[in-house]
Amino acid sequence: MKVLFLIGAGAAGKMTVGQEVMKRAGLRLFHNHMAIEPVIEIFGSFNGRAIARIREVIFEELAASDCKGVIFTYMWAFDMQSDWDYIEHVMDIFRPAGAEFYFAELVASQEVRLARNRTENRLAHKPSKRDAALSDARLLHEDSSHRLVSHEGEIPYGHYLRIDNTDLSAAAAAERIIAEFGL
Repeated sequence: MKVLFLIGAGAAGKMTVGQEVMKRAGLRLFHNHMAIEPVIEIFGSFNGRAIARIREVIFEELAASDCKGVIFTYMWAFDMQSDWDYIEHVMDIFRPAGAEFYFAELVASQEVRLARNRTENRLAHKPSKRDAALSDARLLHEDSSHRLVSHEGEIPYGHYLRIDNTDLSAAAAAERIIAEFGL
């Protein structure tokens, strides 16, 4: 099984690039908001514990399946040890299945990400982003509160690729990922 972590700051294009990788490589896409949005809908607010439990069940079931692989999108705060620990935890779920791990980091300017924060595809899949002013404020807060772009050489895993997709289509970014990792 192949596990592709598609990481980047808010609105860097993780879900959209993940959708393109899924179409071309046959991996399943589990974008972060697939767990977040139903929880917000049911509880009326963000419930981190419920989201974590849903993710856990999905990862465990994927690891036990005959699925070719999964793409998981994640906004990794590199300045938070808990995020590093979480990545290791997810990897630990898939290791017994003999998973191969890949990391693709998407980097785009804040200006471009703010524009992407309002795209039709994003809003269709992420209802919690539909209040544009609130969503923009969250993006700016996340950018100012955490380091969401890795330092060169910081990610210690062998299969790693950074793509500046500021001026790159999702399809072109997906092709680069697929080619680099042989997906």
